[in-house]
Amino acid sequence: MLPLDGFRVLDLTRFLSGPYATMVLAELGADVIKIEQPITGDDSRRLSPKVNGESYPFAMPNRSKRSVSLDLKADRGREAFLRLVDGADLVIENFRPGVVARLGIDYEVLRALRPDLLYCSISGYGQNGPYRDRPGFDIMAQGAVGFLRMTGHPDGRPAKVGIAVNDLAAGATAVYSILAAVLLRQRTGKGQHIDVSLVEAGLAWTVWESGAWFGGGERPAPTGTRHRRSTPYQAYRTADGYVTIGANNDRLWERLVTGVLDRPEWLDDPRFRTLPDRLSNIDDLEREIEAITTHRRTQEWIDALDKAGVPGGPVLTYDEALADPHVRARGMVVNLDHPIIGAMNTIGPPTKFSEFDFAVRAPAPWLGQHTVEVLTEAGLADDEIAALFADSIAFDAHPEMQRHRRPAPQTSTTPYDRAGVES
Repeated sequence: MLPLDGFRVLDLTRFLSGPYATMVLAELGADVIKIEQPITGDDSRRLSPKVNGESYPFAMPNRSKRSVSLDLKADRGREAFLRLVDGADLVIENFRPGVVARLGIDYEVLRALRPDLLYCSISGYGQNGPYRDRPGFDIMAQGAVGFLRMTGHPDGRPAKVGIAVNDLAAGATAVYSILAAVLLRQRTGKGQHIDVSLVEAGLAWTVWESGAWFGGGERPAPTGTRHRRSTPYQAYRTADGYVTIGANNDRLWERLVTGVLDRPEWLDDPRFRTLPDRLSNIDDLEREIEAITTHRRTQEWIDALDKAGVPGGPVLTYDEALADPHVRARGMVVNLDHPIIGAMNTIGPPTKFSEFDFAVRAPAPWLGQHTVEVLTEAGLADDEIAALFADSIAFDAHPEMQRHRRPAPQTSTTPYDRAGVES
């Protein structure tokens, strides 16, 4: 049994923030039905690389879901969607504010049909405020919260965090916010609107940076791999690459200089005696350490650090990280069989639970793969569904594959318990 067995989600999201959130919900057991426009579907289906016409980047955050392709701009497409709402627990969308109102599927409309419905909106800037109508992707959000000005090396150009950090922060924020709303609904029976923005989700993660600003007026600036509050805590050059060292307290500092670097005299060096001394002389410290670390290979330093009990590690490229034996042993690279792509790999869920299997449930669907299946579950007759297809309101990109279709993600047929007991 999974925590969200029987919990049905209508997923109107695109790109990354929303699909990441619904991927997590799906792998916690939710039946996630991805609603996509005909022909093109989620915009991220266009991203390269593609295998047999299917986007690999799309397949990553959209696994374990079912795809229904409906034209929500058409009255009959919207009516079909409203039939699906009747059996759903959550609707999640990441349009700009106002778009869902024009489509007639905003929270106020759906709440009138289902007072206990949970409705989550993810947008660049939120549902109110002076920037609410401004389009916003991850790069705009990174700029708006200061990330571009605190990433990279000193005196360099603004630098983006290597991943879409605000998108993923918004997706993670949506997940815990939705789960909190689920718990509250079980106690009160009430639904609600959940408003998540890329900007605020990223800003909420600036925990230490806000402390430095509010407490001391320190504006975060780029530091390369250095830590703003501690040293040595960065990547240092070696004979064949880089090694990270995290000797960020006096106990670890003593182990580093006596057991790894063989510089016990640094314990009494006035430049390095205390943490404030080391921070004040961080340039000197980096030069002194790298004068030593560049004479041995990275793995030699890792072995020495491990032996001395000082945190350290390699600076890997992404392909090296995925091939790392520890990553493989922890099950973070998962093999799947996609109905169009074929054999493929994906990244597994990061948490290991003792009482249930948090795992990839199924590959990402092709566009409209489950349209007939889901509309039938909602009670539409065969002739109604056929008419929607005939008028290009419903869509299936590969009808010829249906007799060989992979099974839908395994979810409970029992509706999710909204009041603490099976309904």
